[in-house]
Amino acid sequence: MAAEKNGPMIGRGVIGDPVMSGLRRRPALACIAGIAGLFAGLCGAMPARADEAPIEIGMVTPLTGAAAESGRYAEWGAEMAVAEVNAAGGVLGRPLKLVIEDDQTTNPGVVSAFNRLANDQAIVAFLGSIRSTQVHAMDPDARRVGKPVFFGGTDPNLTHAGDPWLFRCRPNDTFSAKVIAAFGVQTLNLKKWALVTSTDAFGTSGARLLTTELQALGASIVTAQGYANQTPDFTPVVLAVKGSGAEVIGSYFTFEQDLAIFARQLRQLGVRTPWVGSPSITDTAALHLAGPALYGTYGVADFNADSSPEATAFAKAYQTLHKLPADQFSAWTYDAIKIAALAMNAAKSTEPAAFRTAILAVRGYKGTEGTYDFDANGDGLHGYNVVQNKNGKVVFIKRVDFPAQ
Repeated sequence: MAAEKNGPMIGRGVIGDPVMSGLRRRPALACIAGIAGLFAGLCGAMPARADEAPIEIGMVTPLTGAAAESGRYAEWGAEMAVAEVNAAGGVLGRPLKLVIEDDQTTNPGVVSAFNRLANDQAIVAFLGSIRSTQVHAMDPDARRVGKPVFFGGTDPNLTHAGDPWLFRCRPNDTFSAKVIAAFGVQTLNLKKWALVTSTDAFGTSGARLLTTELQALGASIVTAQGYANQTPDFTPVVLAVKGSGAEVIGSYFTFEQDLAIFARQLRQLGVRTPWVGSPSITDTAALHLAGPALYGTYGVADFNADSSPEATAFAKAYQTLHKLPADQFSAWTYDAIKIAALAMNAAKSTEPAAFRTAILAVRGYKGTEGTYDFDANGDGLHGYNVVQNKNGKVVFIKRVDFPAQ
């Protein structure tokens, strides 16, 4: 199911239906005889019975705003999974349908988008945000709705605050901090660190966790610089790093635009300090925006095409369809749809409690991001890939996994 690639899509739409509603710029599919229910109405067929109607999964993603590019990648990953699930017979004998709302890259936007979806009683599960601060914003409503919400934000607190409906399809930053610190200190042998982190929930948590891990390894923090998301000028931060005597930079950037501005200004001011960043340093959007300014940098990545056969197969299919490399945005949503389908089939039900129990029972599922073993808190993955940017290509170095907590 190829998505239109001529710019960001806006409004509300559905994937898996014959036509797309609202303002989304997507061509309608042709009427295909013999697929009862899915194309009812368009082909003049009788309305589908309840046991034939599509199973709806709601998705909030940024189709407009600062993160629209990465939101489009997340949408494409989910679409690919829906198409594959439906081609294999669907879920419980019914096709999946993806219903999408634009979160506008803002906290109020994600709350409004989620609530628009939650008002549709046919939706049995949701794909939330990859931004921790946005997942925090929508969490009160997720608790109220009481249906599974798969998400990509990496703040560990999200799955340790008592919400039984949150399921993370990426590793959390307990593990990213461990891997960043160990690689920088033990492999690169660098012990004087400059930390550059956003001041939102994601960056604050990352800074705290990375500081703890570095100190445990005998490293020191020579400067810690926080910044507000969507900062237009990082010159003061760069100058602080430059004057600190740091041997290495560790970072947690929320948005790729901020990371790209920092990277370019870092190089413009002559800073060539080694850099080990959180997964945003490996994103397709960041690579596009920063270009050569990121050459030679290291990062931890939850997805890398060379990390497993499953990741390789997904990356090849995604590249063929969209003519772009796959990254974490498309990978986690692809995995989330596949896990949702797996759990519903295992539960033989879309009833929330049974569905939730089946998700928590997932063990040894080999996804694009790693092997999923859900723990009692709703965390599915427990490790990261170490990678390096070599002239614009993100090259796999090694995989580091930890026991489930």
